[in-house]
Amino acid sequence: MTDYIVPVIVVGVLLYAAVKRVDVFSAFCEGASEGLKTCGEILPALVLLIVCIGIFRASGAVEALTKLLTPLCEAVCFPSEAVPLVLLRPFSGSGAMAVYNEIAAECGANSFAERTAAVLIGSSETTFYTLAVYFSAVKVKKTRYAAAAALSADCTAWLVCGITVYAFFGMR
Repeated sequence: MTDYIVPVIVVGVLLYAAVKRVDVFSAFCEGASEGLKTCGEILPALVLLIVCIGIFRASGAVEALTKLLTPLCEAVCFPSEAVPLVLLRPFSGSGAMAVYNEIAAECGANSFAERTAAVLIGSSETTFYTLAVYFSAVKVKKTRYAAAAALSADCTAWLVCGITVYAFFGMR
């Protein structure tokens, strides 16, 4: 049944357009033009974000912050192997997935670190990426409160993550 969902939607849109006498081609071209304008508007924010992520990783800041945060992580039942994931997840989804894959390869599937990393990936957001893309698209300039709220949610996910995995799986 799922193989037919997209074709049914396409046919449904075309039938609706035919009934309403909408010029589908011009509507499509207009929508594509607006989409390209939006891409052009958010591109500078994305380029800046990608450059900052590269600098952050290449500078050794991730490793230094991991060493600094390890005692705090162990106090809240969070595996130190997953600290780089905590640091990169708010910036980059693909970078976070690369770190997750490293954790799974080094610690093994079904290990405490891998399960905690999986829960963290699922319960947190690429905060700065989201702010850059969506707020740039709608031209929001004052993101101070949104960033603070989103980062506090990320911190909550980090703090609760290890405890939750420990509660459900009882391993450490």
